[in-house]
Amino acid sequence: MHDTIRHTIRQCTRALLCGGFALGLSATASATSLLGVYQDALAHDPTFQQAYANYEAAREARPEAFAALLPQITGSAGKNWDHTAGSTGQISSSASGTPFSFRFPFSEDTNGKQWSLNLSAPLFSWTDWMNLKAADSLVAEAAANYRAAAQSLILRTATAYFNVLSAVDTLQAQESSLKAYTLQLQQAQERFKVGLIAITDVEQARAARDTAAAAVITAKQTLANAQDKLEVITGRQYETLDEPGADMPLAMPRPASQNQWVQTSLQQNLTLIASRLAADAARQNVRAAFGRDIPTISLVASRSYTNNSSTENVFGQVFHGLGSDINDRQIGIELTLPIFSGGGDTARIHQAQYQWIATKDAEEQASRSTVQQARDAYLGVITGIANVRALRQALTSSQTAYKATEAGYKVGTQTEVDVLNSLSALVLAKTNYATSRYSYVNSVIQLQYAAGTLDRNIVQTVNGWLTAEVPVSPGEITPGAMTPPPAPKN
Repeated sequence: MHDTIRHTIRQCTRALLCGGFALGLSATASATSLLGVYQDALAHDPTFQQAYANYEAAREARPEAFAALLPQITGSAGKNWDHTAGSTGQISSSASGTPFSFRFPFSEDTNGKQWSLNLSAPLFSWTDWMNLKAADSLVAEAAANYRAAAQSLILRTATAYFNVLSAVDTLQAQESSLKAYTLQLQQAQERFKVGLIAITDVEQARAARDTAAAAVITAKQTLANAQDKLEVITGRQYETLDEPGADMPLAMPRPASQNQWVQTSLQQNLTLIASRLAADAARQNVRAAFGRDIPTISLVASRSYTNNSSTENVFGQVFHGLGSDINDRQIGIELTLPIFSGGGDTARIHQAQYQWIATKDAEEQASRSTVQQARDAYLGVITGIANVRALRQALTSSQTAYKATEAGYKVGTQTEVDVLNSLSALVLAKTNYATSRYSYVNSVIQLQYAAGTLDRNIVQTVNGWLTAEVPVSPGEITPGAMTPPPAPKN
C-alpha cells in the first residue's frame, strides 16, 4: 500500500508542477476567464501559500530523522592562563631539635591548552529507525495535503467565480422584473384614469413594483459580497467575467458508473490518502515508543590532547619545565539499557497507542466522507443535466405564458394579478435556469475533486465552456447607487 500511495503522490506532484505552476502560460489566458482567475488565485491565495510553507517545513522531518542514524562528531578546544601567588606556613626544627615555625612565599604561573574530538556512531537503535519510517510517512502526508490544497484552491476559486456569475444573473433578472413591474404600474395607472380598472389593481401593481425594487437592492448586495469573497482568494476585483454560452455542453460523467467513481475516489482522493499516511506515521510512533525499552548500541571514539606548562618561584628560586603533556585515544562499543524511567516510557507508549487509534478513526471518517462526496457529486452531475434541460424548457414556457397573459390582460381576459403572477414566475424561471447551469458545472468540478483528479486540465476544459463575457462589477457602493429609482406617481 505504501508504494501505491507514494506513486500516487508522485503523479499528483508532477501534475501540479506541470499544470498548477505553469505560470509562464498565464499570458495566454484572459484575466476575466476562469483560467485567468485561477492563475490569479494560484499566485495570491494566502491559504494555498500557507499550505506550501507547511509542506516545505514538513519535508525537513526526513533529513532530521535520518541525521540521528549518522555518526555524530563533536569537538572542543581551549587555552587557559593561571597565576597563583602567596605564602604558606611550615613547622620545622633546628639542629638542636628545637621546633620553630616560618612562612615561605611562592608563586606559580601555568599555561594550558587542550583539544578533543568525540565520535559517536549508532550501530543499533530501534527508536531512531522507527522515527525515520514515521518521518517518511509524515513527508508523504504533507505532500498529499499540499496537493489537496492545490485541488481545493481550484474548487474554491470555481465556486466563488460562479457565485459571482449567479449573483449577476439574479441581479439582471431582478432589474428586468423591476422594469416590467414599473411598466405594469404605469399601465395600471393609465387604465385606472380611464376607468377600466379599480384602484385596488393599481395598488397591487405598486406593491409588486416596490417588492421588486427591494429585491434589486438585495441582489446588488449579494453581488458585492460574492465579488468580495472572490477577491479574498485572488487578491483583486474584476470588471467582467466569462459565463457559459447557450451551447454549453451537458456531458455525462465518464465512466458513467457511480460505483466506479467511488472506487476511484477511495484510491486517489488526496485527503483520504493523507489520513492513511497520518495513521501509518502514528503506527510507526507506537513502534518507536516501544523501542525505548530496547538497548541501543553505539560505537564511541575520542581523541584528546592536553598540555600544561608551569613555572614555580619558591624563595626566589625559579623552577621551569614543570607541567604535563598528555595524548589520549579511546575507542569502544557502548550499550545503553534503560532500566527504570519512573513510568514515563509506559505512559508514552499508551499515549502513542491512543494517538494511533485516533488517526485510524480519522481515516475511517475520511473514507466515509470521500464515498459520500463522490456519490453526491456524481448525482449532482446527473441531476444537474436534467435540471438544466428541464429549467431551460420551463424558462421558455414561462416566457410564452407571460406574453400570453399580458396579451390577455390587454383585451380584458386576464387580471392585473394574473399578469403579476406570471411575471413573478418568469423571473423565478430565469434565476433558476441560471443557477442550474452553475450548479452543474460545480458538480463536475466537485466530482473530479472527490476522485482526486482535479487539475489545471479540468480548469481548461471548463474554461472552454465559458464563451460570453459579462460585466460583473457591483459598481459604487452608496445608498444612492444601491437604491432603484422611485415608483411613478399617480
